[in-house]
Amino acid sequence: MKIIYLTDIHGAFEQVKDLLFETVADLYVVSGDLIDIPFYSMDTAITYHELQSYFHAMRRRMEHGDMIIEDFVDQLLEMPDVPDEIQEKGTKYQQYTIRARRVMQQKYKVLENIVSLKQGSQVLCLPGNYDMDLKYTSLHERDLHLHKYEIEGLLIAGYGGADIWSAGIPERYIVRYRAGIGTDDSENEMHRYFTEVRPDIIVTHQPAHGIHDRLSFVGPSGSPALRTFCDANPVLLCLTGHIHNDWGMEISEGTIHLNPSPFGEVTGITGDVLEGGFFHQIELEGRSVTKIDFRKMADGRIYDIVEYVRHRGKWTEKIIDSARLHALERKENYDSRIRKYSHIPEIRLFNEIKQFFRMFQTPETDERVDRLERVARLIEERINENIAMDIVGSVNVGLSQPSSDIDFVLYLRCGEECGSDLSSCENYRGARDLLEEALHGEYSFEIVDCVDLHAVERGIAERDYECETLQRFVAYRSICRPVNYRVIAPVEDMLNQDQEFRSEIEGSIRSYFKIFVTTSQHIRSFDKYELRLRHIGIKMPDYIRNKIKRYLQGMRREDR
Repeated sequence: MKIIYLTDIHGAFEQVKDLLFETVADLYVVSGDLIDIPFYSMDTAITYHELQSYFHAMRRRMEHGDMIIEDFVDQLLEMPDVPDEIQEKGTKYQQYTIRARRVMQQKYKVLENIVSLKQGSQVLCLPGNYDMDLKYTSLHERDLHLHKYEIEGLLIAGYGGADIWSAGIPERYIVRYRAGIGTDDSENEMHRYFTEVRPDIIVTHQPAHGIHDRLSFVGPSGSPALRTFCDANPVLLCLTGHIHNDWGMEISEGTIHLNPSPFGEVTGITGDVLEGGFFHQIELEGRSVTKIDFRKMADGRIYDIVEYVRHRGKWTEKIIDSARLHALERKENYDSRIRKYSHIPEIRLFNEIKQFFRMFQTPETDERVDRLERVARLIEERINENIAMDIVGSVNVGLSQPSSDIDFVLYLRCGEECGSDLSSCENYRGARDLLEEALHGEYSFEIVDCVDLHAVERGIAERDYECETLQRFVAYRSICRPVNYRVIAPVEDMLNQDQEFRSEIEGSIRSYFKIFVTTSQHIRSFDKYELRLRHIGIKMPDYIRNKIKRYLQGMRREDR
């Protein structure tokens, strides 16, 4: 079983959608702090926060700390002879609170619409301290708070919220956290629930005491009850978040504790915005966790940062992307510092169309992508060489069917220019034979091209505009779906350091791209994809059909 775990998404719904489209897993857990603010306008959020702070201070002065703010305001306005200023502020606060509830519910509905597009996988959600109780939202059927689910023989259960009230969020609607420091285990709601359920996998927003729970100004802030339960019971995984700067993997008494750091952007107390995109991919065989990948999504690409592998009962750590890891350790942004690259119009248009089709990605697509990922890793282990792929065709756009084959470009490090005759390349033949052996006839496949990454790197280093291997690499990287992207990522990062050069290379392949997209086979493919959508009851919007028409006819000069 494969699990993808992300937490503290803070309203990064589009990035969540990209992650769902670009990854394959049996279970996705989207945890804690799902939204950012309970309004659509930051000015409104600030006004509401100011009113809330005003009544919070008044509540303390009047010694009504046992009441939630909204109840306190309601009671206050019912008192006789309330000053006009308090009456006006209180009425405005009541109106804003109602508005906040409606906006929050709308945001959860948007998230539900996004995660419901992921077919063939289960998606579960947990509320954090920025969230409503999800049982009152569109996500109620995915709610992990005080709920359990059995998946492939493993029991997963969750407990949401945190022992901190997030100012700016209506206190009336948040999850009541009854599991914090100072709460006796016998009276602890979370401890009682987990003792009753006995989960194999635990998901909480607030971490266990002493693990991924350090705040620079207070020290450990986690739940002693959670730590006690995990240390005393056979819990495989404890998945947490909340503390953005204390992330990683830690093992205590056999339980693996994971906090992948935030998936959404976070604004620090100094006003600095720290990029997110981090998540964990967890692989299990039966009741054993065998592999954990710490990964990052940035600009639609997924980068492997650290790989943890269990072998003969021991865990080994392998750093894949030291640059992104060290930037995170230093609390520095990495990908947001890089000026975003803009493709030529034809490629931008193709990718917009591709993203529309991927909204309806089929389980057969997921199966093929997942199988190729596993095959690529298996081949690497056998030949001790890097290998990656770029998928084209129906699997690329997400509409593969049971009878569909797989077409892909193969990336190797040959050190040779093999030319157009792939069969003359010994490295290519060896990789092809291993692919045939590993797939065991499960899927028909065709290797449409083979690219030597050494040659690509030479072309980039020498700024060789005429390097045909580099041109092919740029073309495929612009429109295809990668497999084992960790092999390709350093090369594409190298290319993106010189965006003027990349733009020129894309310009040089423009005529080839136009020839490719206007072939009758390509036109039939898009007709076929639309027919597949129609069979499952989805009508293609006119704006997408018009984009496809423009794309297939080629961009007119006035559109550039």
